[in-house]
Amino acid sequence: MARRTTGTGARRWAVVTLGCLLLAGCGSGYEPSGPFRDVPQGQPPQVAPPTTPGPVPAPGAPSTPGTEDEQEGDPNVVATGLTVPTGLVVLPDGSAVVGERDSGRLLQVFPDRSPARELMTLPVDAGGDGGLLGLALSPTFAEDGLVYAYLSTATDNRVVRFPLGGTPNPVLTGIPRGEVDNGGGLLFGPDATLYVGTGDTGDPALAEDPVSLAGKVLAVDVFGQPVGAGPVVSRGHQDVTALCQGPLQLYATDEARSGDDVLDAVTPGGDVGPDGADPVLSVPADEGGLGGCAVSGPYVFLGAMDGRQVRVTQLDGSGDMVGDPQPFLADQYGRLRTVVLDPSGALWITTSNRDGIGVPEEDDDRVLRVLPPSSGSESPL
Repeated sequence: MARRTTGTGARRWAVVTLGCLLLAGCGSGYEPSGPFRDVPQGQPPQVAPPTTPGPVPAPGAPSTPGTEDEQEGDPNVVATGLTVPTGLVVLPDGSAVVGERDSGRLLQVFPDRSPARELMTLPVDAGGDGGLLGLALSPTFAEDGLVYAYLSTATDNRVVRFPLGGTPNPVLTGIPRGEVDNGGGLLFGPDATLYVGTGDTGDPALAEDPVSLAGKVLAVDVFGQPVGAGPVVSRGHQDVTALCQGPLQLYATDEARSGDDVLDAVTPGGDVGPDGADPVLSVPADEGGLGGCAVSGPYVFLGAMDGRQVRVTQLDGSGDMVGDPQPFLADQYGRLRTVVLDPSGALWITTSNRDGIGVPEEDDDRVLRVLPPSSGSESPL
């Protein structure tokens, strides 16, 4: 059965109404099917020192990344043969770690299109639209070697951290889990605050509930402790799939009750629900499916799965949109999801053509690395 990955209007599965999933989580209509079991949680154990994984043979086709020879026809493609790559972080050496939503597998991919290297597999429960939903690099990665992940278990969504090749340890648990709208946004801010974007699991009341972690943007430190007055920065969200930081503003990709996909400005104490703040950008459902977000100067790059493109939006100094969004890579690689900017200005982009909605080609899913074209200061297109 096709998996819902962007959800609004006709794209939504039947909404699963969940009862009282709050800070610690509680029973719902979701039926767990993964490796996790509901067991008592103690304090997170001490994270092991950074480790360097040894060489791993390049995975074989068709379910694992391809080789340089298979990719030589398209210089934008740095890895092929993945299945629904959903999270990506760029390492200090210029390579990237990409995660597969359904399998929880992490692979290292390289800008020179060297064969990908399998690093480890995180245990996830991928029922509904759950699984491995987001990645973030520790702000002190050079010292601690830690990666953070937002993932689904059988009983909750949670944030974990781990050295590559090491054991994942819980950071923030008890985020409500459902068949739909599980969130997955994960981003470290300039002050090392970890922002976590969650979903309402199909129950809008949870997004407005100040006690629930559902339908929120949360702020915690590297240990999962609330930053400021509490963990909730903004509420009223439906499904925060990505977060990105502008020069003065934090942004979130989300869905609106109207059926459109939106880019929200995240403000402390904000409410983006039906009676809340207007979005920065609203995208019709058939052109949206926003799943990725990256900022470069005045430009915001948004991965649009249903739109089959990266939407490029220019913002002024007040954060208001300038002109109309412009398409980039439209209809060239299918459904485009994660968008990450590296220090050289290149965009790393993942496709999402094997998610049950897209029409995959033989080498899907792919990881792209491409320099956005520029025509001076007016537009990056």
